[in-house]
Amino acid sequence: MAEIDLRQLTTMIAIAEEGTFSRAANRLGYTQSSVSQHIAALEKAVGGSVFDRPGGPRPVRITPLGAVVLEQGRELLTKAEALAHAVDRFKAGDGRIDVGTLQSVSNVILPTMLRRLRDEHPHCEIRLSEAEPDDAQIGELDLLFYDGPISDDTESVLLMTDPYLVVALPEELPAGPVSARMLDGKAMVAWPATCDQPKLEQSLAAAGARPHIVFRSAGNETMLSMVRAGMGLAVLPWLAIHPVVCRSCGAIHGPEGWPDLRVHELAPTLTREIYLHWPPGRRGQSPLVARTIEVAVEVSRELAQLAPPVRT
Repeated sequence: MAEIDLRQLTTMIAIAEEGTFSRAANRLGYTQSSVSQHIAALEKAVGGSVFDRPGGPRPVRITPLGAVVLEQGRELLTKAEALAHAVDRFKAGDGRIDVGTLQSVSNVILPTMLRRLRDEHPHCEIRLSEAEPDDAQIGELDLLFYDGPISDDTESVLLMTDPYLVVALPEELPAGPVSARMLDGKAMVAWPATCDQPKLEQSLAAAGARPHIVFRSAGNETMLSMVRAGMGLAVLPWLAIHPVVCRSCGAIHGPEGWPDLRVHELAPTLTREIYLHWPPGRRGQSPLVARTIEVAVEVSRELAQLAPPVRT
């Protein structure tokens, strides 16, 4: 069967609904000869007549072959309209993206970022998953938040430098900033040896501190519970412990609700870097990916202004 033009199907449907070639021509804004040409081309493509033409003012009748073409043609036009709508939504930034994230980003950066994106693009679909901390790969993801470079061939942007803070019981350390050396020999709860944790422990050792790791957990709340229980202090990044995003107003609040814990800045400051990665070329191909990157940068820069200063 030869190739069928969607305009031919549109013309056929108009004739079937209007009953005559002339009324279909008026409806579509074509000349009657153009309508006749569309149907002639369609009949040539399908290899038979789709209408019986009694002539005069009497309405045309659809043939058995025409009934098959009409039924399938309606479905094709519906799918074509859906395709055009999907393309328009994609170009407008209302497509779908898959984003990999990590715990502290999910708690602090993502809520504000998602709220802004949904305000701009209420019909966009964003799928989230937390990256495996010891083997982050971009894979099929459109975007990946991670605390450092990854092994994949990706493009990336540095979102913010996240300082580490010490969380301890009030009587554990003197008030105010503490020297890393003051942590030497102290009992400490820590993350597993994945992500940036090995680098943190190496940096502590270089600063003269070799804490005694008594417990490891990937959960920030679990670590804070262990600090409260007196198991030891914790060294956690600012994003993981300090800002809390209020669900009702979207404002960022500090740990005022922790009267049983004290947060200390470190001197010198130890930091980690939060990156957003994406496959090469993806930013230019998808308007939603491009806008998500822009919003992530905006939100991260706003947060970075609230972070403690770097102490040397």
